[in-house]
Amino acid sequence: MAVRPRDGPDGAHGDEPGRYGTEGGDRGRPRSSPQPGYSEPPGASERHAERELAQDRMRDVDMIAEGVRDAEPKDIPRRLCGVAVELLPVADASVALHSEGMPVRLSASSERAARLSEIQATLGDGPCLYAARVGVPVLACDLTTGRDAGRWPVLAQQATAAGVRAIYSIPLGNEAVCVGTLDLYRDTPGELTPRDLRTALLVAGVMTVALMELPRGDENGGPGPEPWLGGLAKEGDEVYQAIGMIMAQLGVDADDALARLRAHAFAQSRTALELSRDVIAHRTRFDRDGDED
Repeated sequence: MAVRPRDGPDGAHGDEPGRYGTEGGDRGRPRSSPQPGYSEPPGASERHAERELAQDRMRDVDMIAEGVRDAEPKDIPRRLCGVAVELLPVADASVALHSEGMPVRLSASSERAARLSEIQATLGDGPCLYAARVGVPVLACDLTTGRDAGRWPVLAQQATAAGVRAIYSIPLGNEAVCVGTLDLYRDTPGELTPRDLRTALLVAGVMTVALMELPRGDENGGPGPEPWLGGLAKEGDEVYQAIGMIMAQLGVDADDALARLRAHAFAQSRTALELSRDVIAHRTRFDRDGDED
């Protein structure tokens, strides 16, 4: 499947598109000084920049290829999360699939990334959900103050408490459809340089291809909510099962059941996944008058 980035070099900041990165964002690569009296021929600087860009891309491609070498299909998302952390100025990464407004975490490079992915799913808001809706990268560069912190105040509070100061969410898919997001977490506030954003888009493109090329049978553990996932998103199965039980208990539709699940999880300072497991185990039941433990 041919995959192209869904955006140009710009990401979305809050509700508006914005430019991210600084000029010459090659993270301090030394450049030689021209000799006195030297004058470059017309177009030399542009050709030099193009060569450097091509070399950077080849290095990234080589690292991605090495990172997934000999990996089983079901292990590729986890491997690519690790590659993203190696290639980019981020501390953690996760990948989530999106279905009907509910992100389902598929893999993560760390427990912290997994937790923050679940928090966004529980809140029903955050950079990953917004990126999936608008189809362009959403770069929350500073969750400690300013517009990003004001856009997602609860997420910002929980993220900074966990030591994360910035979240960058890159949609997975093409112009026609978004199947999920690659979510990157950084310990310090800061923007992605143009080079970093190009690298993130490259990893996201490879992630999309890997997901779409997963075996379409029982090779990875049986059917799931999406047949081509091959059972990889088992935690998503638990959430959807809980939603079905809440629908039956309350006589409501799926959207209302999901809203109730999220609201009760948030009120109890838990994730939607944690509460879903209690619903499935009949430790928590929803009724028209409230919860019964």
